[in-house]
Amino acid sequence: MCVMIIKNRDMITEIKKKVLIIDDDKFLLDMYVFKFFESGFEAIPALGGIEAISRIKEGAEPDIILLDLVMPTMDGFQFLEKKKEEKLALNAKVIILSNLEQEEGTKQDKISGVVKYIVKATATPSEVVEMVKEITKQNN
Repeated sequence: MCVMIIKNRDMITEIKKKVLIIDDDKFLLDMYVFKFFESGFEAIPALGGIEAISRIKEGAEPDIILLDLVMPTMDGFQFLEKKKEEKLALNAKVIILSNLEQEEGTKQDKISGVVKYIVKATATPSEVVEMVKEITKQNN
């Protein structure tokens, strides 16, 4: 599950896994934020790579980064380079969620430490959430 319970004296605190969702399509971004929130995640939306970098610099500490590759101004590859250069969100697992051909994307992805590549057109939002849950289970 995506929630860890920590007992501290008589107090129980829930720690939700945080997923930073980066996409330039506002409708898709809102839909994924809702789906992840509904599944018990803390969902942090970012409308593009520049906003995502800002959110991280402002203190967002995602466990997972769900990243579109094709975006204006700063695409997913540029985001990954900036993240690497500035040593941002070092512990976050990156999952690509894009319609860019996988072969074209995977060469670049491997150097950037991407753990999974999901083609948007072939996965429903619920399936994406389930895939992310599996990745968070593997890393606990």
